[in-house]
Amino acid sequence: MTASAFLPYGRQTIEDDDVAAVAAALRADHLTTGPTVARFETAFAQATGAAHAVACNSGTAALHLAALALDLGPGDGAVVPSATFLATANAVRMTGAEVAFADVDPETGLMTAAALRAALARGKAAGLRMRAAFPVHLNGQLCDMAALAEVAADAKLALVEDACHALGVANVGACAYSAVAAFSTHPVKAIATGEGGVATTSDARLAQRMSELRSHGMVRDAASFEHRDAAFDDGVANPWYYEMPEIGWNYRLPDVLCALGLSQLPKLARFQARRREIAALYDTLLAPLAPVLRPVPHGKAPHGWHLYAVLLDFAALGTTRRRFMEALRAQGIGSQVHYGPVHAQPYYVRRYGALELPGVAAYTGRCLSIPFYPSLSDDDVRRTAKVLADVVAAGGRA
Repeated sequence: MTASAFLPYGRQTIEDDDVAAVAAALRADHLTTGPTVARFETAFAQATGAAHAVACNSGTAALHLAALALDLGPGDGAVVPSATFLATANAVRMTGAEVAFADVDPETGLMTAAALRAALARGKAAGLRMRAAFPVHLNGQLCDMAALAEVAADAKLALVEDACHALGVANVGACAYSAVAAFSTHPVKAIATGEGGVATTSDARLAQRMSELRSHGMVRDAASFEHRDAAFDDGVANPWYYEMPEIGWNYRLPDVLCALGLSQLPKLARFQARRREIAALYDTLLAPLAPVLRPVPHGKAPHGWHLYAVLLDFAALGTTRRRFMEALRAQGIGSQVHYGPVHAQPYYVRRYGALELPGVAAYTGRCLSIPFYPSLSDDDVRRTAKVLADVVAAGGRA
């Protein structure tokens, strides 16, 4: 490895004021389930244009809460593109519903309206009540939500946006076409709370339901209590009393992590601007490496720029992705695959059998994410591009 610092594919950007915000939260009265959670939710809703925001402890939890709030369950089906992280599909299965995997565009990895229709047909043929679809804004590039919403309306589907890669794009989270949008605040995402997630919605009922489900299903609204004798004393609700009308989970996000989120949110525009600058520089520097290495097409729509992904023709290079990644690592450049095909995971193969999705195979077989985060310098980007060029010239070997 060279003497230069190792560049991972992604990392958090934590500054002195973030550290101070966390330190102040540690000295406050509440480490969890306190007022900072509500402040973070309000700020997040304002940042995304959402009517309601529900903070939780991961993007996975946000997806699961959305599926639960939509009452997905046994006998139901939901469409999920296979080019995504495990959590998108698993959130459906955790309700007892079944997944109908969709193909994706082989160049962008995004689920299209045609792919949604095909997956719906397969789900219906399997005897499922198709009730939802979970489009994924992969790498930060947006699905065509208007086209997907048209299909969903015809099929009476609810849409849940997996927007974990798209925080910072205008109106993503406002749910103009979806019931819920799910975000992640994991360290490599647009802002960090450590682990964390947020579900946004324009539906007050869904927001209330997700808020209750994230905390064991407990309710403290006196008007909803079912056991009146236990709940009230002389017509006044007992201050300690709560009920659990349905089972929930402990998906709460602590105050101390919400304090970090509150410090990070005002930086979102700055972080996104820097990501756009880095992406433009990569576009220029990597252009000579086509066609064996080329950026995933970005399109003209707003982009969340969570990842900078490239597509590689490993066969033309005469190498494998493992060897290529090892050659990069030997020169101090980290990389990662986002993602392997979820439908090919052993659990899903055992449950649904083998499934051919050519777009997924084409995309996931060629994609690679390279270093991309706001604190990268232009020199870091040039160094990464130079190493990529050298490894391509060497046939994908160190």
